[in-house]
Amino acid sequence: MESIMKINSFINGIVWGPPILILIVGTGLFLSFKTGFFSVTKLGYVLKNTLLKIFSKSDKGEGEVSAFQAVSTALAATVGTGNIAGVATAIALGGPGAIFWMWFAALLGMTTKFAEVVLAVHYRESTPDGRFMGGPMYYITKGLNLPWLAKIFAFFGALAAFGIGNMVQANSIAEALNVTFGLPKLGVGIFCAIFAAIVVVGGIKRIGQVTEIFVPFMAAFYIIGGIIIIIMNASQLPAAVALIVKSAFTGQAAVGGFAGSTLMMAMRYGVARGVFTNEAGLGSAPIAHAAATTDSAVRQGLWGVFEVWIDTLVIATITALAIMVTGVWETGLSGASLTTAAFNQTIPVFGGWIVAIGLFLFAFSTILGWEYYGERCAEYLFGSKVNMVYRVLWIPFIVIGSVGGLNILWDLADTMNGLMAIPNLIGLIFLSPVVFKLTKEFFAKEKLSK
Repeated sequence: MESIMKINSFINGIVWGPPILILIVGTGLFLSFKTGFFSVTKLGYVLKNTLLKIFSKSDKGEGEVSAFQAVSTALAATVGTGNIAGVATAIALGGPGAIFWMWFAALLGMTTKFAEVVLAVHYRESTPDGRFMGGPMYYITKGLNLPWLAKIFAFFGALAAFGIGNMVQANSIAEALNVTFGLPKLGVGIFCAIFAAIVVVGGIKRIGQVTEIFVPFMAAFYIIGGIIIIIMNASQLPAAVALIVKSAFTGQAAVGGFAGSTLMMAMRYGVARGVFTNEAGLGSAPIAHAAATTDSAVRQGLWGVFEVWIDTLVIATITALAIMVTGVWETGLSGASLTTAAFNQTIPVFGGWIVAIGLFLFAFSTILGWEYYGERCAEYLFGSKVNMVYRVLWIPFIVIGSVGGLNILWDLADTMNGLMAIPNLIGLIFLSPVVFKLTKEFFAKEKLSK
């Protein structure tokens, strides 16, 4: 067992180390350059065609769920502990400059996520019973004719979901509610498992119906709380932003972080936590988007841009600025404790409640979204007969994760989560001409229609 853990630790260091992060950022840079950085230059257009259609019921085209239900499911899986604990950890380890590099990774990640969604919808398949299946395993198979590589992605995805999307999230929920409200971890785990079972047994349609209500509420709840913290410390905001930018290029360690934090450390932790929170390049979110009702792969891809924008440039940024303007980044704390300290300093007691409840909402929604991802990966490998088996297996792992058990599975799943990115990035790079062609045609038609 010890030897397995050592091997996994070695592989994990590579998977989540600089080489893969450089590959992810490099892919985003390549895709952004070739599309004219449209996710930035046309961000106003993107937000106009997503925010204004959030509650629209008039989606055109074919699909299994509405476009917003699809993005809600993706956001449910994407907005998780990384937005609260991950951002704080990046600051603690990489200093304030890590925030700048998190923003940088997000700007490139918007195009990466866009490309993933475009390919997922373009190469998706429909089943006789009216379901729509897509994601990296489908565009790698149909676009590159490399089914063996698609199976590798699906294998890693089906197993990784139990860690990153299940036990990690359940443990975060149980820990937060235990520390803040004194609730027993086992009881919290059982409650979450029962609620999750009620939702996931209905598949993507029920998950979509729940997340389209759940996601806007949880985002608004945390965003409003965070904005209150920032407004109440508004006088410190200019200095905080200036320190973030300055530290991005000079290095500035947090107390308790590595002494003499360097530019490379700020870049590493900023990019790593940025990728962790918005999942651009991992290939997970396009699995949900593939089920969307849409008349255009590119139109659905716009929701991918929106997804990274709201996840990192809004929610994660609010966490980061709350930590900076309150000055708690210099206390030596890390993770969720650092975020809690920021909220509690401005709003005693109730600030901690906002973080705890926000963490519960974010993490639980991730459990719902990642169940769908893992199930679709398993179905690609073994057929639809495995779906109910996967759902049944999913539930007890929520309880196991809540009490912190099976650390070896937790660690292995973390490694597999990173390994998902490699087949997906290969698919994105070699199928990028398809993305460029579809994007050019879409915007040409949009221009002519005006």
